[in-house]
Amino acid sequence: MSSAMPQQEMAPIVACTISRDVQNFDLLIEDMETALGESWGDLGFAEALAFFSQPEAETLEFVALAIDGEDEDNLVLMGEIITQAKSRDIRVILIAEDVTPASLHQLLRKGADEFVPYPLPEQELQSAIDRLNKPDPAAAEPVRNPHQLHSGSSREGAVIVSQGLAGGVGSTTLAVNLAWELAALSDADTPSVCLIDLDLQHGSVSTYLDLPRREIVFEMLSETDTMDEDIFSQALLSFQDRLQVLTAPSDMVPLDILGPEDIERVINMARSHFDFVVIDMPKTLVQWTETVLNASHVYFALMELDMRSAQNALRMKRALQSEELPFEKLRFALNRAPKFTDLSGKSRVKRMGESLGISIDLQLPDGGKQVTQCGDHGLPMAGSAAKNPLRKEIAKLAQSLHELGQSDVQAA
Repeated sequence: MSSAMPQQEMAPIVACTISRDVQNFDLLIEDMETALGESWGDLGFAEALAFFSQPEAETLEFVALAIDGEDEDNLVLMGEIITQAKSRDIRVILIAEDVTPASLHQLLRKGADEFVPYPLPEQELQSAIDRLNKPDPAAAEPVRNPHQLHSGSSREGAVIVSQGLAGGVGSTTLAVNLAWELAALSDADTPSVCLIDLDLQHGSVSTYLDLPRREIVFEMLSETDTMDEDIFSQALLSFQDRLQVLTAPSDMVPLDILGPEDIERVINMARSHFDFVVIDMPKTLVQWTETVLNASHVYFALMELDMRSAQNALRMKRALQSEELPFEKLRFALNRAPKFTDLSGKSRVKRMGESLGISIDLQLPDGGKQVTQCGDHGLPMAGSAAKNPLRKEIAKLAQSLHELGQSDVQAA
């Protein structure tokens, strides 16, 4: 009864700002007053840790941790504040001014729920508060993945990679539909398939399959050194109970937020549990591109019959050869290739390959508007455009890759 008495006298404190000096963040003061009236307080860094253990902190819903460049020397203390808040189910909005990306990354990995830059954009604090208060459908009704990974699995799945050499050449279309065709093979030995979207900024695998993007993906990628089968399984989503998908993170993150070791752990985990691991790569070469290239069994480099693709293919060739990387793993795939009866177009393809000194191993026909429509509807082409020429060619490719994998297993 006594714990209820103060609530009758004054409104409970539902939020606090935590900073070295809140007067350095005058816009934050204004926005907190606008959003919460008098139901908020202010704490210093040292005071915050002591306050969390007091009864008054039980009504806290969130804290706004405001830092600037001068606070980067105290990242350990900042991290402890976040950790202690999260342990008490208090959510954290991180507000930062002139702080390096590395420091932000470190604090976000500690569990901060939202990040807002300072000076605060118009209504951005209120938007962050609204997002915190919005019910999390994943928490209310967990997304269940029927594919349970088994500890100690020792498969050595084949890694198939798709990377576009220019924008809009069909890298994601190939990755998504190839993964689905492999997973949907109708014979008795239908392989298990995992589709991984490593285009961390613009990845659209989730859009093409109408799957939600979830925070757990970023959490898993940020802590790959502690990743196990359970964590990896929870990050996966199942598409029609056949294809397991690791989508891109829900927020746009820097490509270098992951290192080669992180990517290697993810690929090895997927390989040990699936027969095929299909990876959709960003167009940009990053520090872990070499890791994916070395792990791959087939690395499709998507291009079109135009000058930008030709120039980028040549630049890719030079980049890999200059670093003595396995350029021979690349299988150049020409999307929207000329039709069989287009002799002039066929001649251009031949001249393109000869002038670049490459072999164009795969030619995919133009799927037309149906490709875009299937992507917009969140379905593979096999479901709504089964007779599309591009779908048929990808289905043939999936069958040949499966047969090749079967022959390799028998030979072994």
